[in-house]
Amino acid sequence: MPELPEVEVVRRGVARWVVGRTVEEAQVLDPRSVRRHEAGPAHFAHELSGAVVADAVRRGKFLWLPLTGADGADPQEALLVHLGMSGQLLVQDAGRPDEKHLRVRLRLGPRPGVPDELRFVDQRIFGGMVLDPLVPTADAAPGGLGATGLPLVPARAAHIGRDPLDPAFDADAVHARLRRRRTGLKRALLDQSLVSGIGNIYADEALWRARLHWARPTDTLRRPETVRLLDAVRAVMEQALAAGGTSFDSLYVNVNGESGWFARSLDAYGRAGRACRRCAEEGRGTLIVREQFMNRSSYRCPACQRTPRNARF
Repeated sequence: MPELPEVEVVRRGVARWVVGRTVEEAQVLDPRSVRRHEAGPAHFAHELSGAVVADAVRRGKFLWLPLTGADGADPQEALLVHLGMSGQLLVQDAGRPDEKHLRVRLRLGPRPGVPDELRFVDQRIFGGMVLDPLVPTADAAPGGLGATGLPLVPARAAHIGRDPLDPAFDADAVHARLRRRRTGLKRALLDQSLVSGIGNIYADEALWRARLHWARPTDTLRRPETVRLLDAVRAVMEQALAAGGTSFDSLYVNVNGESGWFARSLDAYGRAGRACRRCAEEGRGTLIVREQFMNRSSYRCPACQRTPRNARF
């Protein structure tokens, strides 16, 4: 699954190339990619035609484009995009041949020197697009990263928490909620209603940087530890953004079709049996271990992420 940095890379590309442009025509080439739009593909295409893309906003892994009419009134709905396992948003010239797994095409109003189509390509069809009404945010802050001020969020994304890159993210509130829970730390990090956008890769990386075990009981966390962990989450995501995301698969690309290379900089995830870089710098030869966690894998250093006596696996 693409994680937050991958989706943010896509959001930034859409913000650069698409925001402010009119959708002159929408074509649904595969109805399965708009299956969440209950009114059907014809209604989806009709509603999009003539709409102006006002913004490109992200909260966690949810990406949406608030839409206005020609009158410029405040948006009432948004084009919500979920990339799923293989979804791509590509900005392409109209004359470029269609991709093999092209599902939805948006023809955009002309802008000199800029490609005039936004294409949704999805090999596995776990992602999709839907037109969703915008509702007020619970905290009266802008909906997510990239919002220009309106405190609105798509109804389907209103239940998820803010992510650490969001200007309205509240670390104190997250710490208080962590302390009220009785669960393991990584399990809590993956709960999108608490903190959104943290997936398996970045959870392992942040826990390694913060020197915390994934099974640490959340109700034992001290505030400095929570701050250290959230700072680590933010740092690893910003580093991944600078590298264009983490691409283990050619399916995860930006709007220009380019893959990220942060995978080369991972310190814990996928490095089982290899030396912990921090331990090596400190003169120890500890190897990263792989452990089972919720039907997936967790990676940690046994020396600098010691198992707590009261671990919650």
